[in-house]
Amino acid sequence: MTPLPDDCLTRNEWICGAYLSTRRQILLDAVVQHLQLTSLSVLLGLVVAVPLAVLARRWGWAAGPVLAVTTILYTIPSLAMYSLLLPLYGLSAALVVAGLALYSLTVLVRNILAGLRAVPEETRQAARGLGYGPVRLLLAVELPLALPAAMAGLRIATVSAVSLATVGAIVGYGGLGNLIYAGMNSYFKAQVLTASVLCVLIAVAADLLLLGAQRLITPWTRTARA
Repeated sequence: MTPLPDDCLTRNEWICGAYLSTRRQILLDAVVQHLQLTSLSVLLGLVVAVPLAVLARRWGWAAGPVLAVTTILYTIPSLAMYSLLLPLYGLSAALVVAGLALYSLTVLVRNILAGLRAVPEETRQAARGLGYGPVRLLLAVELPLALPAAMAGLRIATVSAVSLATVGAIVGYGGLGNLIYAGMNSYFKAQVLTASVLCVLIAVAADLLLLGAQRLITPWTRTARA
């Protein structure tokens, strides 16, 4: 009788190099899907959040309803959110992207609005005195000065999306969440730990990249601190 192999996979250990070497392609596919879900959802959330924040800044009465609705969206449990969106998107990656985008709105809208409100009124008046119209004022003055607060919100929304994307495993599109879910069902320790650690690494890497981008596009904040 051929003896059974005595390795970390057979022993079902938490830390297992053999798992990494034998499941390399599976892990790579899961990481790629996770990155796609996260980046698309945050980008979609940003596309929706910027106009909402601008409208809330322009029309003060709209700020309360906008913030209230985005906050309520964030309180909806993931299962309920996907159930509500299911008739629109079916069991697809778009379902997960839409849900994550809605969750990101509460952070993005609040931070962008806070950044716009922090722009000094004398700066707006000076720009108007130079002939800036509403659109040019927004694009050339208000949004650039709101970038530090907006980028802070973008970092939080991105890290949250990396974490929440794993819940997409309930509909088969969860990136690394698929591996975590399958590993928990089969008590596959190495798979659960490896996928979880990769999620953390993606979140940290995304946060550092956005922090670096923030420092590059807002050099005046470094000068002010100095």
